Amino acid sequence: MTTSADPGKYTVNSTISLKGIVKAIFKDTVHVQIGGKIVTLPLSKINKELN
Repeated sequence: MTTSADPGKYTVNSTISLKGIVKAIFKDTVHVQIGGKIVTLPLSKINKELN
């Protein structure tokens, strides 16, 4: 899964899954707690990945 376009530079094309607690849902964002951090996710990005 690792590709190299230039020597010494690497990119990784991979998907990960994280479990979190939904803390708040607003009109266009979802706030999720993962560990001790709150992560803000735009709903437009979530909808693209589900379809």
